[in-house]
Amino acid sequence: MDPFLLVVIVIALALFFDFTNGFHDTANAMATPVATGAIKPKNAVTLAAVLNLVGAFLSTEVAMTVSKGIINESSSNGGILITPSVILAGLMGAIVWNLLTWLLGLPSSSSHALFGGLIGAAIVGAGFSAVNYGTLLEKVLIPAVAAPLIAGATAFCATKLAYRITRRNSNQISPKRGGFKIGQIFSSSLVALAHGTNDAQKTMGIITLVLVSANMQEAGTGPHFWVIASCAFAIALGTYTGGWRIMRTMGTGLTEVKPPQGFAAEVSTGAAILASSHLGFALSTTQVASGSVVGSGLGRKGAGVRWRTAGKIATGWLFTLPAAAIIGGIAAALTHIGPVGVWIVLITGLAAMLVIFLISLRNSVTHENAMRGVEVSSAAVHIPTKKERRSAARALRREAREAHEHAKAAAAKAKSEARKARRAARAATHASRIARKAAAAELREARRAQDIEEAARLSFIAAVDSQAAAEESDVAAREAERAAKEARKGRDRVESKQGK
Repeated sequence: MDPFLLVVIVIALALFFDFTNGFHDTANAMATPVATGAIKPKNAVTLAAVLNLVGAFLSTEVAMTVSKGIINESSSNGGILITPSVILAGLMGAIVWNLLTWLLGLPSSSSHALFGGLIGAAIVGAGFSAVNYGTLLEKVLIPAVAAPLIAGATAFCATKLAYRITRRNSNQISPKRGGFKIGQIFSSSLVALAHGTNDAQKTMGIITLVLVSANMQEAGTGPHFWVIASCAFAIALGTYTGGWRIMRTMGTGLTEVKPPQGFAAEVSTGAAILASSHLGFALSTTQVASGSVVGSGLGRKGAGVRWRTAGKIATGWLFTLPAAAIIGGIAAALTHIGPVGVWIVLITGLAAMLVIFLISLRNSVTHENAMRGVEVSSAAVHIPTKKERRSAARALRREAREAHEHAKAAAAKAKSEARKARRAARAATHASRIARKAAAAELREARRAQDIEEAARLSFIAAVDSQAAAEESDVAAREAERAAKEARKGRDRVESKQGK
């Protein structure tokens, strides 16, 4: 294939991607003001288109990141690593994934689809050395994780602050928050302007990369003015067509948005995107906007997370880059066949786009029905209505009364049980006192019996001793009597002798 024709085809495809990026990401700026009624749908996309056009001319930092940061334009020995056919394959992967997520109404990242398609095509077409992984981590992956969290936290705090400032007074029937609707027009305009400064530049970087790879522009230089202008008009035209499917998900599918929430979400989104554009971060505006909408929903009192839709969106974020990389890698492998492979990629990609477009006609979503018919069950953050809050309050009061009655009944029953327990305790104390008295009497009787028994024992011992003494006295008397007899006998013998 003629190199010049291939460059023209790639530039046209890049501008078509820029167009899809415009209607794919319209919802980032205009979903919340349309959902709150601050601005009509058609007026919203017209305003967003104009500001996207203006924003595209304000900066080229992100374009430089894409053209000479993430993908290495040339090898260390000066050879060209990336060819127009490789960029063609990457763009095809990004566009097919973009249109597929648009058909599903899934707010995935057009930026990550572009980077994924380019990275997959570059690795297959030129090897792993074609990707600058340090820049990819610093400028794409880390902001992809940090930006939605920071924007969500900022929107959460801003929503809390907005409701705190405008909270109802004791003598006020309803707080006055109508000024936030007017503020939303300016805040959504800020987001649209920021979107132009970031997303349009990515296509500028792609076209610049194509021109460098075809030796039509010096390596390391920024985008030409005609590139900036064509990308600005392409994204503005895409924005004007309106990505109504994604706007429906972003505007009412994530949370029932009220003006203070919408204002907080848009200010947070715009600040994050503008800061990232200034630093050259190739940020996903979709992720930032989604994080801000969820954060603003959680910042309102009574919010509850519905993880089903939040999980659906997170899944889209997670799979966008690798899915686009796989499609881009397959397309790059086909381009290795030669011109035939390039035509196969073009025809297959165009056929896929046509099929997606025909499927989308079965269930058309326009500015007339984009904000109607969204089921509450699909909300990622559910905010109860005033009627629901009043009903819930009545139910809580009824439950509180029932709980109070139950508590009173339980307290009365406990009091009765306590009285019974006290009576039983007094009876037990009385019985214990009687038992102690009886035990003391029995003890006294036992001691008395013991004393009597001891006295009897002592008397018995004394009687035994007296009997023993009497027996000894009898023996002594008999001995004395025998001695007396012996003495008389002796005296008689003496007297008898003396008579003779």
